[in-house]
Amino acid sequence: MKKRVAKVTSIVVLFSLALSLIVGGWTNTVVHAAGLAVTGSGGWNETAYVEWSPVSNATGYNVYVKLASAADSGYQQINNELIRKYPSYWRADAVGLAAGNYVMKVEATLSGGGTVSAVSNPLSVTSYDRSGFAFSTSSQYGTGSGAYNENGTLKNGAQVLYITSQTAQTITLGVKINSSGAVQTGVGLGGILALRQKGYDTTPLAIRIIGKVTAADLSGQLNSSGYLEVKGKNNYSEMNITIEGIGNDAYAYGWGMLLRYVGNVEVRNLGVMLFPDDGISMDSGNMNVWVHNNDIFYGAAGGDADQAKGDGSTDLKNGSNYITISYNHYWDSGKSSLVGLSEPAEFFVTFHHNWFDHSDSRHPRIRVASVHIYNNFFDGISKYGVGVTTGASAFVESNYFRHAKFPMMISLQGTDALGEGTFSGENGGVIKAYNNLIVEASSLIYANSNTGTAPANVTSFDAYLASSRNETVPSSYKALKGGTAYNNFDTSVNTGVNVSNIDNVSNVEQIVMAKAGRLNGGDFTWEFNDSVDDVSYALNTALMSAIRSYTTGLVSVGGNSNPTNPTPTPSVTPTPTVTPVPTATPAPTATPAPTTTPVPTAGATVHNFTTDGTTSSFFNIQGNLSTSKGTVAYQGLTLTQCLKIESVTSIQFTAAKASTLTLVFNTEGSKIKVDGTSYPITNGIATVSLAAGAHTITKDSTANLYYMKLE
Repeated sequence: MKKRVAKVTSIVVLFSLALSLIVGGWTNTVVHAAGLAVTGSGGWNETAYVEWSPVSNATGYNVYVKLASAADSGYQQINNELIRKYPSYWRADAVGLAAGNYVMKVEATLSGGGTVSAVSNPLSVTSYDRSGFAFSTSSQYGTGSGAYNENGTLKNGAQVLYITSQTAQTITLGVKINSSGAVQTGVGLGGILALRQKGYDTTPLAIRIIGKVTAADLSGQLNSSGYLEVKGKNNYSEMNITIEGIGNDAYAYGWGMLLRYVGNVEVRNLGVMLFPDDGISMDSGNMNVWVHNNDIFYGAAGGDADQAKGDGSTDLKNGSNYITISYNHYWDSGKSSLVGLSEPAEFFVTFHHNWFDHSDSRHPRIRVASVHIYNNFFDGISKYGVGVTTGASAFVESNYFRHAKFPMMISLQGTDALGEGTFSGENGGVIKAYNNLIVEASSLIYANSNTGTAPANVTSFDAYLASSRNETVPSSYKALKGGTAYNNFDTSVNTGVNVSNIDNVSNVEQIVMAKAGRLNGGDFTWEFNDSVDDVSYALNTALMSAIRSYTTGLVSVGGNSNPTNPTPTPSVTPTPTVTPVPTATPAPTATPAPTTTPVPTAGATVHNFTTDGTTSSFFNIQGNLSTSKGTVAYQGLTLTQCLKIESVTSIQFTAAKASTLTLVFNTEGSKIKVDGTSYPITNGIATVSLAAGAHTITKDSTANLYYMKLE
């Protein structure tokens, strides 16, 4: 990762606060134990890793992880695929860890019998920053965490697929394909996702990319344009999918991702290289999507002159709503992000903590949307930073613009009206700017009711300069072309951002350089030449050559061993992802039942949200799950996961005969609606007598539903 000493020669806007540099908790350790040497280890966002030197007479390796404070009985074995061989060392990554301090143990099985092991020093694991509109309580799903809980652990019943260059075409998974619960085996990553498109299987699914996976490796799995399609059946279909890279060297190489009609999807920790057209395309009807901590490089050259670096790196359009794009490292992107195409209505997007590293334009370019842009590092921008057109409203706060030629622009006015012609004659929007640090800009024209020393033009400006973050922009400040006034969304809607988590603008450069992109900055290094690359928007031929010639150091996947002793169940929660999963046979769909399971009354239909999530062949369940609402004990069951009863929640079913419906809640909530009628919740239980026929459960008061029984 590039290192830089900040160069501040002129400041247009600076509100200085105390330095508070936040860095990832990772360390390097060397631990020796009878021939086994741990040569490196560290903690990152919801993951920890360990590296060790090969043991000459080892036949294989097992790796375990536990909380540092737990007894040795707390060790759990990580999945075999998370152990990899490199030319001079081995490495293992434990993923799905809640924040805390952990230790990892490496065990080598020896050819002559017996084992030898070594343990890392304590490893500090932090949480991903779950902020922005993908996590707004106003959104349909309330989260973009995909297959994961908000604490970073896998959801109950989650499935795991390991995608390598060898398994991409042959991996298999059973997918529910109709309302009766019939299961069909999908073959290959694309085949599995195609079956999920039918809309009957919403089981949380973690797709883990290991090493460099090329378009050739995915032959037959991509669409005709070279995209891996993650599609739902209809707009905003619940998917609960995470696509993630393992370690610091996972690549989508020569292919892109197309997200369409999906709800609750996450893409993280990937290097995206030589993609066709767009890198990660959120095209049509997406909801609660979180794209973060990726390294996004050049795409393949397109047919137009301005597509030498590929087209959009992270584009979203056609009704994609409640999106967060955060902590990504854009490497000299030509067009970083288009937000909106021909949308008829307002939608919401957040960009935060991204490193726009010598990229050219569209950071983002916005139509119609309401977009919150904060704590990004605009680092040597040759064309423009944030651009708004066609009725857009953008709140731009606490960003660092270093040598961004035109930091903010509005179509057909201000700087754009001086001859740039950047926005193809479209009408304008309005930008509200607050607390940004701007260095070496060529032009920035502010409007403000109290401009002070800032240049001002109340009719033809680049941005409205707010005097406080909560200031509302007067309606008299409008786009010169189109007459759009700023909609003040940042003061009226839930943006999914805790203001206390917005970093001091003076620290943004250090924080973003330390945290954006993949684990520890990834395995690809490049040093830009500011004196050349700050102003050049031409393809960097040397960088493209390095991208085209990139080869993986990965030798093989798997530790080639089995545990010598049964792995005990840990006594602490939360636990990491540890269920062993064969390369070609993913984890089962269902979570194992609790130790004590009551026998339902004959003829009764039950649904346990702890074990079943929202998957049911009888109930049609729409809504959001949670594991953070506490534990409920009911008839010998320990219930830990609930369905949140919110405005978006709906449970539909058809009773074949007159029946009694029993609903089990925690202590929150006093009433529930069934068929539009409110029924009391008494001591966590609601009992409703129903006639034969169709019925619907919806929200009255906010509540948390753990268990249902119809008998």
